[in-house]
Amino acid sequence: QNAQVEFVRGIKNPLGLKVPPTMSADDLMELIDALNPENEAGRLTLIARMGAGKVEEHLAPLVKRVKAEGRKVAWVCDPMHGNVETAASGYKTRRFDNILQEVNEFFYVHNAEGTHAGGVHLEMTGQNVTECTGGLYGVKDEDLSNRYHTHCDPRLNASQALEMAFLIADRLKENRK
Repeated sequence: QNAQVEFVRGIKNPLGLKVPPTMSADDLMELIDALNPENEAGRLTLIARMGAGKVEEHLAPLVKRVKAEGRKVAWVCDPMHGNVETAASGYKTRRFDNILQEVNEFFYVHNAEGTHAGGVHLEMTGQNVTECTGGLYGVKDEDLSNRYHTHCDPRLNASQALEMAFLIADRLKENRK
């Protein structure tokens, strides 16, 4: 184990662990066992950051392994970080459709494996920014410079965030049927 894992192991609060598409099932199990050796429910949240189009290939084997070995974890989807791209205009952005695709793929994997999709992490603001493209109002690459206010990562604007919330809610309703 590296020093960071050793340090975090001693923290008594619940922990979140980022899970990229490059993580192997063996490495994930090693980290889960190091960070939650008592297999305590509520201790460890796994934050899947795969990117649109990569979830089934990369997340499904991890979910299967964690389930098969009986580890008590919460799974959360972070569809923001795996979907950053540079627009033709030079601005760092994210496409609304790619964010939604990753969320849908996350729910699909959990439905297929009979596991619980525990949450979704979105970066958003209540402001009418133009940092992510797409959505109902169709923010385009050429619109990014209009109200690009982030100092770090592009965020969904207020209308995009509401649209995403309603689309996720519709997906959750479908899953209950």
